[in-house]
Amino acid sequence: MYHTFQTILVPGIIAFVATVIGTKFLISYLFDAGVIAEDRNKERIARIASSGGLAVALGIIIGMLAYTFGGTFIFKPVVDISKLLAVALSVMLIALVGFLDDINVKARRVQSTDMKDIRKGLKQWQKPLLTFIGALPLMAISAGVGTIMVPFVGSVDLGLLYPLIVLPLAVIFVSNAVNLLGGFDGLQPGMVLVASGGLLLYSFLFGNYTGTLLSALLFASVLAFLPFNMYRAKIIPGDSFTYAVGAAIVVIAVMGGVIPFAMIVFIPWIIEFLLHARRGFKVTDLGIRQKDGTFKAPYGRRIYSLTHFAMNLKRMNEKEVTRYLVMFELLFVVLGFFLKVYGLV
Repeated sequence: MYHTFQTILVPGIIAFVATVIGTKFLISYLFDAGVIAEDRNKERIARIASSGGLAVALGIIIGMLAYTFGGTFIFKPVVDISKLLAVALSVMLIALVGFLDDINVKARRVQSTDMKDIRKGLKQWQKPLLTFIGALPLMAISAGVGTIMVPFVGSVDLGLLYPLIVLPLAVIFVSNAVNLLGGFDGLQPGMVLVASGGLLLYSFLFGNYTGTLLSALLFASVLAFLPFNMYRAKIIPGDSFTYAVGAAIVVIAVMGGVIPFAMIVFIPWIIEFLLHARRGFKVTDLGIRQKDGTFKAPYGRRIYSLTHFAMNLKRMNEKEVTRYLVMFELLFVVLGFFLKVYGLV
């Protein structure tokens, strides 16, 4: 009982506080350093600090280190400390890849996807290659187990294919897929907060201690960051956020023993990946802002993103687009629990 609550709650609180402090520091520091992005959804284009995901990654890592410290000097750890440190290294490396993408800011706008932007970022082929480097610590410890449960299929033994092929591909795909959906205040952290909350509850009820701990750290860090990215955002999550939380979701799934549920929770991002792929990933999620503050889908009735789908339902303002898609993610969290109750996952 002590391990179930105290050694999850304390690192979670530490992760939350570290993220708040880190975010407040980064808002001014990154802006002054020129690591910025353009907010095109307001009356006037505003430039604000980008790469706030560094604070989220910092919170997650400090939470892990807090557990490591406690497990070394205070209590007997349930989680393998060496594996936890490998996870921390992986999250840090992948967040760094996202930061490299965020800092490539130009003085003038350059062509980016279907629009011109001051942030050029990494080339498309560089992102998965560098993300692979971040997966190496997880490969080294063979994070998770080689036998996985696939929804509607059952148990599948992957053997060496798991650490050498499946695990790095999962990290690359999930990290890059999370990166595809965004562009509206509160959207990325809002959806991840719902997903991580679902993973936390599911891990606590049906998974293991490791999954519960990691889910709690992700949930606490994103919860701390969200207020700074709500409407009239003070900082943009950036690719450091999407890459780091994508890696964290994979780790929670494989080390927490909740792969089937995590796959269901991740369906909105899989849909987003498929929609972007229809146009060669040269897509903008942003809409065309109208005088009344609502948005018109940029490609008319052609849908290349979930944001386009939302904007085609009705004329929505920025808050409504975020709200609809966060609720969409919540539907899949509820679906995952529903399938579990009926023994389908």
